[in-house]
Amino acid sequence: MASLPIDTAKFTGIICAVPPAPRIANRETGQLRVDRDTGKTVYQVGLCLMSGASADVVTVNVPGEPSGVQLGMPVAVRDLVATPWENDGRHGVAFRAAEIRPLSTPAPAGKGAAQ
Repeated sequence: MASLPIDTAKFTGIICAVPPAPRIANRETGQLRVDRDTGKTVYQVGLCLMSGASADVVTVNVPGEPSGVQLGMPVAVRDLVATPWENDGRHGVAFRAAEIRPLSTPAPAGKGAAQ
């Protein structure tokens, strides 16, 4: 099925709800899932996507460890896509992003290069 791009600029906020963890490919052996294109380990991150008065938590796969992303932290997501899937009567939507990174925070007042 086709991947559907998601415009993250439409969300009022995106927060890390579940910290990054490597995705397991084989539970019996503990083998980690590896991205076909980059060769990096795939990580899963639970993101709270907020829009107006509603919010949804989705699990997003991303190649490579999202450095600095922690629980409760606002994040930026690059190239988020949703891919509908169906397998043996089960169905759902898989989310994937090219990158998840912490939002930069402005320096506190009175701190900066001028001092």
